[in-house]
Amino acid sequence: MTIGTVARRAGVNLQTVRYYQRRGLIEQPSKPPSGYRRYNSDVVERIRFVKRAQELGFSLAEIGELLELGDGRCDDVRQVAEGQRALVARRIADLAAMQDTLDALIERCRHERHPGHCPLIESLSRNG
Repeated sequence: MTIGTVARRAGVNLQTVRYYQRRGLIEQPSKPPSGYRRYNSDVVERIRFVKRAQELGFSLAEIGELLELGDGRCDDVRQVAEGQRALVARRIADLAAMQDTLDALIERCRHERHPGHCPLIESLSRNG
């Protein structure tokens, strides 16, 4: 299939396919004399894998590592996934702390009503 067909079936644009090729995530088939490169259906699945892994927070470098490890090295793949999960857990904890801080500031704004004074702005203006 052509690059356009690959892009449509994978749900990405042509530039994404080309970018993944430049990054080494998918192979670029050789160009035959007819002028149109032909891709096999495995490329579509590989692109879908890359997009799904990105949605889970993996960087393209990490995705490349996962693709290199392949099916036969499950322990290595698991270790990469565990590292990503730890990163996600830290992000969730940071976001929960941010939410708690915002909740407290919003609550202060609800109860402290002074003309020309906003506790939220005051708090955000302070250093540390």
